[in-house]
Amino acid sequence: MKKLVASIVFLLLLSLLVSAFLPIHGEEAIYDSVIRFHVIANSNSEEDQALKLQVRDALLETTADALSGLSKDEAEAYLSEHLCDLERVAKEVIEEAGYDYPVTASLSVEEYPTKNYDAIAFPAGEYLSLQVKIGEAAGKNWWCCLFPPLCLGISKVAKADAEDSFLSVGLTPSQYKVLTESDSPTYKVRFKLLELFQKKR
Repeated sequence: MKKLVASIVFLLLLSLLVSAFLPIHGEEAIYDSVIRFHVIANSNSEEDQALKLQVRDALLETTADALSGLSKDEAEAYLSEHLCDLERVAKEVIEEAGYDYPVTASLSVEEYPTKNYDAIAFPAGEYLSLQVKIGEAAGKNWWCCLFPPLCLGISKVAKADAEDSFLSVGLTPSQYKVLTESDSPTYKVRFKLLELFQKKR
């Protein structure tokens, strides 16, 4: 009986944390401050997977300078206005590789799993995403953070450089800390609470 009471008290305290702690600090802003990048290969064949990476590289090269220095709203507007251009870049890469797969680029909200990199980790949840589908789009996908533009070698980005990029788009130091220290006991709990909060939105 005592264990049951203790469990109920614990759950009540956890609920209070979810309802009071997260909104105060505003970590949910993480979801609204970034734009993810999602490329889906035609199939899982070695050739199609290699083609996916070629398309990825071409699109990252095309968008890197254009997105640098923009606000999140400006980056979203740029991508929305240039979807046809991005499709054309991808199509050129595909044709040069000897394939005739169709390609579509869209900007929409997608559900992402938890994703860990060397410098940072993103909580699972819904993010605005540039999605590029190649051919049947039945193969393994590839994703990263397109804005701030950290896709190029994101696993090698120094924490200080990544922090500057995220703070420049509006995240506070405490919000960014959740992304970089999610493995520590305190921030691991906050990271999971943030994911629970996102599921209830």
